[in-house]
Amino acid sequence: MEENKVENVINIIKDMDTKDKLRLGICLTTSNWTNILYDKTEMYDKFDTMLKEIDEEYRTTLINFAKYKIIMFTMAKIMEMEQTDRNKVTVYLFNCINSEISKKRQVI
Repeated sequence: MEENKVENVINIIKDMDTKDKLRLGICLTTSNWTNILYDKTEMYDKFDTMLKEIDEEYRTTLINFAKYKIIMFTMAKIMEMEQTDRNKVTVYLFNCINSEISKKRQVI
């Protein structure tokens, strides 16, 4: 049952575009509820920089992440998971973002 939750959240993340994945990464790294085991400050700085590069709205205005329903839904699903499952999803998200960003940089 728990593994099914992880798969469901990973499938949601797969369907997100790069901007939404970065937004989710920022939410994960700024939330005290997620309690991930990684260096939150370092990851936040990385995601913040990446999102500023590709999203003018994020770069120029104060963003209310609550307007992104898929981000809030995914965060809720992650928060109701066990710690080990949260870390699995977090690792998947981080690897997915790194993969997408490196592919885009190779094209440029």
